[in-house]
Order: sequence, then structure tokens, then C-alpha cells
Amino acid sequence: MHGDMHGVFAVDPDFERELDWVRRFMKTHVWPLEVLDVPDEEFEVVLRAVQAEVKARRLWAAHLPPELGGQGLGQVRLAQLNEIIGTSFWGPYAFGCQAPDSGNAEILALAGTPEQKRTWLDPLLDGRMRSAFSMTEPDNAGSDPTRMSTTATRDGDTWVINGHKWFSSNAVAADFLIVMAVTDPAERPHRRASMFIVPKDAPGLEVVRNVPTMIGAERLGFGHPEVRYVDCRIDAANILGGVGDGFKIAQMRLGPGRIHHCMRWLGQARRAFDMMCERALQRDVRGRPLADSDLVRSWIAECAADMEAARLLTLKAAWVIDTRGAAAAKTDIAMIKYFGAEVLNRVIDRAVQVNGALGFSGDLPLEHMYRRARAARFVDGADEVHKIAVARQVLKGYRAPEGPWPSDHVPTRRAAAAGFAADVLARSDHDS
Repeated sequence: MHGDMHGVFAVDPDFERELDWVRRFMKTHVWPLEVLDVPDEEFEVVLRAVQAEVKARRLWAAHLPPELGGQGLGQVRLAQLNEIIGTSFWGPYAFGCQAPDSGNAEILALAGTPEQKRTWLDPLLDGRMRSAFSMTEPDNAGSDPTRMSTTATRDGDTWVINGHKWFSSNAVAADFLIVMAVTDPAERPHRRASMFIVPKDAPGLEVVRNVPTMIGAERLGFGHPEVRYVDCRIDAANILGGVGDGFKIAQMRLGPGRIHHCMRWLGQARRAFDMMCERALQRDVRGRPLADSDLVRSWIAECAADMEAARLLTLKAAWVIDTRGAAAAKTDIAMIKYFGAEVLNRVIDRAVQVNGALGFSGDLPLEHMYRRARAARFVDGADEVHKIAVARQVLKGYRAPEGPWPSDHVPTRRAAAAGFAADVLARSDHDS
């Protein structure tokens, strides 16, 4: 549908061939993973075989720069790739760009020392290690990470971490965690915290449990664990960047990461939309297809417009990053985060409704997609936080008019118009 698009987001023929291969590969190799009913050990063998084909195609971890094995695609083409990869939950795992590993790899690439890269980044990129990101705390609002209370204290040639985290994604399966902790509580808010690499076997690290969620049980130990750090001691060399650089490093990866998330959501929305349209044509109600219903047609039209708007907004944000840098795209990224999440949830909800009992059942992927989609409205910052940020930036372009009336106040404008017309008419009379 989008391959022949003209203009700034057009896909060049060589890359379109790659995207066509990915579309076919997703349906023949990745979508089957969703319904593969085998033990985890056998599942992982199949997954690694799928990953090997992606690596052979040179599309593994494509989000990374060429010096780390990526393709240097730029954010616009990465966005177009992620739209296809995102049609399945297993797509990012097949292509080596799954969260939190992809974000952690970017952190290590941006802030890691040569030794840290050899020890942690190289095996992570190769798929021989898994990682977790540990920042959110049960006792503090996730939307305001400056309030975190986990601490890291320097003790000779070690750091000692104490704190309580949860939603430390994939900590059960991880070989190491990247942890945010307060290193100087007296500093200004965005200089209080630092990032650390914590090996899974570090003394004092306890992965308490996988927190039950709407998603349900997950394969391979994946999930969102609760973690405690009790006098957890790590080498001093395990700090990432400098003391107080935690938020700075986190912001380096958030922008591009949100682009990829939003495009994957669009891939999910498109798949749900396809199921909705198929069922509308297939299902007869009172002797005619659901697709003949004005209400269902209205839903289809609204979903199509929503998805196209979200897609163009996201590609625009990607283009701004490519041409002007992530800082210039700050408002665009915030906008797509909440709008993309709303579109995802709206499209899937309507697809469930059109499919009725079938959509509610486990006989279609919609019910699983529906449960996963709900998290999109608060992961990486709640929708409301991003809306506030966008409104704040928009309002910077305005100022309150002087006096009691808005600038478009009709009676005030009428008086000004009368004066303007009188001047014109007076000049006209003078010229004649």
C-alpha cells in the first residue's frame, strides 16, 4: 500500500525489495511462532533458526550504526522497516531489535567503555546474552523518574546499590541489568542519578518474581519482574558514562526508540484492521454482509484515516531526527507517542467488536493484541504526560492579547475594518 508513495517518504527500489522480503518472511517464519505449541527449549531452537536467516540477509539489529553491525538506514527507513516487523510480537526478537535489549545496546554503544562493549555489548548484539532495564519503582511515580529512591554509594573500588524496582523488563531471563540509581541526592534533579551495569549474579541482587499483568504468562522467562537490591555490590568500572549522567544517557535513546515503537504499533493496528475488514465482508447479518452496515463502514473509514495520520506523523518525526537531530523532534515524538497509542487501541477495539465472539476468543490473535496494546498508553511515559509536554510547547508560540478581548473579537475587528474602509474610500475620492 505504501511502496509507491511519492515525496519525502518514498522508498527507493532497492530498499523496497528488502521490505518485500521482510513482509513475506514475517508471514512465513515469524507469525507461526505465535501459535507454536512446543516447550521453551524447542521454541528457542526454532527462534534461533529464524534469527539466523535474518542475519544472513544482513537485517539483524538494523537500528545500530554500521560500525556495530547495523545498516545505517536512518530513522525514516528504520521506521518503515519496524512497521512490518511490528505486525508480530516476535518480530523484534527475530530481527534483533527487541526491547529492552535494543535500547540497552544503544546505551552501551553511546556510553560504554571499550571493555564494557567487549564484555556486554558484543554478546548482546550477537544474541548470546539478554538484558534488562531497571528504573521503575513501586513506591514512586514512573512518570517522574527524578523521584526514584534507589541509591548507589561508592565504596572503594565498588558501588553498593540499595533499592526496590519493578517492571524491570525481562530480568528473569537477563544476563545483566542496566540500573538507574541516585548517586548524589543533593544535585539538581536531572543530575542526581547514574546508570550501572549489574551482572545477574551480583551479590545482593534478587529477582523476586515476574509481576502478573494483563498480558499473562510469557515464554522464555520474559515478563516484567520485581527486583530488590540489598547491598548489591558491583565493580566501580560498571558505571556507564560519568556520575550524574543517567538521565542524559537515557534521553539519547528515547527518541529513536519511540519512533520504532510507534511504527510497530501501526503494524499491529494494520493487522487488526485487516482482520476487521475480512470479517466485515465474510460475516452475514440479517442476510447481508456486515460491510454493508453504515456504522461498520464508518469505523473502517475512521480507522483508515487514523492509521494514515499516525503513520505520517511518525514518519515526519523520523525525518526531523534524520535532518535536524533528536532534540529538534522532541515535540513530534511526544505527539506520536500518545496519538499512536490511542490509534492502536481504537483500531484493535473496533476489530474485536466487528469480529464479535470470535474476536474475543483465543481463536484470533486480537484478544492477545488487545491486552498488549493497553500498555502502550503508559509505557515510556503516560499519554497524559506527553500531552502536557506538547501543549506546553505549542503555547510557547502564543501570547495573551492586550486588553479584555481575543484578537479575533468581531466588534473590535468591525471598528478597525470601518476605519480601514474609510481611509480607502477617502483616497479613492481624492484620486478621482
